[in-house]
Parts: sequence; C-alpha cells; structure tokens
Amino acid sequence: QVQLVESGGGLVQAGGSLRLSCAASGSIFSIDGMAWYRQAPGKQRELVAAITSGGTTNYADSVKGRFTISMNNAKNTVYLQMNSLKPEDTAVYYCNGGLRTTAIMHLVRDYWGQGTQVTVSS
Repeated sequence: QVQLVESGGGLVQAGGSLRLSCAASGSIFSIDGMAWYRQAPGKQRELVAAITSGGTTNYADSVKGRFTISMNNAKNTVYLQMNSLKPEDTAVYYCNGGLRTTAIMHLVRDYWGQGTQVTVSS
C-alpha cells in the first residue's frame, strides 16, 4: 500500500519561511506527478503547486513568486519551499501524488497524505 507522509509544518511569523516535505513509500512503479494542496478553515481545498515527473511546475496565482515546488525522484519525495509567508497562507497543507503501483502499473491513482498544519502569525 502506498503512503504519503507530510512533515515540516509549524508556526512561523509573517515574512518568514518554511519548507514542507512529503515522502511517498510503498510499492511504487512510477510517479506521474505530485502536488501540494491546502485547506483553510471555512474554505475548500485548493491547489497550491504541482509538478510532473519531468519537472514541469504550476502554481496558484496567490503563491507565485513566493513558493517553490520540487521533487527528488530517487527519494520519491516532493518539497514545498514557502517564502515571504503571509497570514493568508495559514492552512492545513496536503500532499497529493498521481502514482502507478507495481500491482496495477497501467493505472494512475491519486494518493493523499494526512496533512500538516502551517500557521502564519501577523
């Protein structure tokens, strides 16, 4: 079974930085892409950043220029470097991966982590 585990969340002051990590483990055949989502209280979960296995990235307008997503394919780990944090960035951040498992190699399935809390104080 594939598992995604996030880490690196915490409390930071506005203007500060934080680096999130998400490690995927299990019977992984390949990774098509990974992404970071976030969900603030009272709001829907939204896409923050995404990256393909080839390195193509996509960012939400609200974080463009401040956040950077990257992936270490050898370690099956995706990162989110967050700079110039704002109180509006406060949310639970979730890791998402589009993966092919060794059991069903032809099928891409979505997997989610449990989330990590990021709180930005003003």
